[in-house]
Amino acid sequence: MTRDVAIVAFAQSDHLRRTDELSEVEMLMPVLHEVLRRTGLQTSDIGFTCSGSADYLAGRAFSFTMALDGVGAWPPISESHVEMDGAWALYEAWVKILTGEADTALVYAYGKSSPGELRDVLTRQLDPYYVAPLWPDSIALAALQAQALIDAGATDEPALAGIAARSRAAASDNPHAQLKGSVPPGDYLVQPLRTGDCPPIGDGAAAVILAAGDRARELCDRPAWIRGMDHRIEPHSLGVRDLTDSPSTRLAAERAGAFARPVDTAELHAPFSSQEVVLRAALKLDDRVRVNPSGGALAANPVMAAGLIRLGEAAARIHRGESDRALAHATSGPCLQQNLVAVLEGES
Repeated sequence: MTRDVAIVAFAQSDHLRRTDELSEVEMLMPVLHEVLRRTGLQTSDIGFTCSGSADYLAGRAFSFTMALDGVGAWPPISESHVEMDGAWALYEAWVKILTGEADTALVYAYGKSSPGELRDVLTRQLDPYYVAPLWPDSIALAALQAQALIDAGATDEPALAGIAARSRAAASDNPHAQLKGSVPPGDYLVQPLRTGDCPPIGDGAAAVILAAGDRARELCDRPAWIRGMDHRIEPHSLGVRDLTDSPSTRLAAERAGAFARPVDTAELHAPFSSQEVVLRAALKLDDRVRVNPSGGALAANPVMAAGLIRLGEAAARIHRGESDRALAHATSGPCLQQNLVAVLEGES
C-alpha cells in the first residue's frame, strides 16, 4: 500500500421493519447529509463515490441510478456501483484512494427488504442450474449449516440462543437497532433455527467517508485507519463445501493482517447465530474480544447495507476512543459464501 487511508465518518438510518412511506432516495438522503455534516465536506469535495445495492430487492433494473438523486450527480461526479453489500463498495473506494486517483470517497449502501418475500428473493443468488430451481430459501440453507455444526459438536441449541440473547442485549445501547433487549427464542422456523436465531427483515441505509493521510486527520480527531482489507469466496456449489468452516474468511483475515496482533473488538456480519460460531473459529477470536457490541446483524440486517454497517460500527468505536484495533467482517451469499475482512486501528 502506498497511502494511509482511514474511515473518518459513519452514519446510518434507524432500521425499521417497513418504510412504505419512503422511497430509497428518501431513506438515503438523511444519512448522506449526516455523514457529510460530520466532516464538514460538501458533495463537490468528494473525489469518488461508490454505492452498493441490489436490483433484486428493488424489483427493477439499474435501480441504483435513482439513488444518485440523493447524492447529486450534477455537475458530473466520479461514481461507481457494485451489485453487492456496501462493504465491497468500500473496498473499491479504498483501492481508488490507494492508487492516488482520489483523496476522499463517499461510500453508501441501502436496502428495502420489506416490499417482497426476502426468503424467495435470496434464492436468486444460488446456482441457476442445479440449486435455484429447487427454491431452497436462505433460512433453510442456514439451518443446514447450523445442523452441521451441531452434528460436529461445535455448538448446540442453548449456545445458539445465548449468542442471540447477547446480541440483542448489546443492541439496547444502539439507537438505530431494529430489535433490542430481551427477545424470546421463539418457535422453529427451520429446525434447529428458531425465530431468535434469525435476523429481522427490515429497511435501512448507511454511509461512510474515506480520506487519505493528512486529509483524514483534518476531517476526524481520531481516524480509523484501514491497516488491511481482503475478500475471498467459497465454491459456488454448497455440496463441495464444509459448512462448519470458512476457509475464505480465514484467508481474507490472514491477507488483511488480522492475525499479526490481537484485536479488542470484532464486528461480525453473522445474520444467523450459528454463523457467529463459524466466524469466531475462522478468525481465532477468544473471549477477550468484544464481539458485535452494536448488536450485529441479529439486531438489524438491512440487506446490502449490513456489511458496510459492520465496518462503520467498528470505525465509530475507534473514533470515540472505545477501541484501538478492531476487526470488521462482511458476508454475502448463502452460508457465508463470500467474505470480506478489514483491520482498523486508531492512533495512540
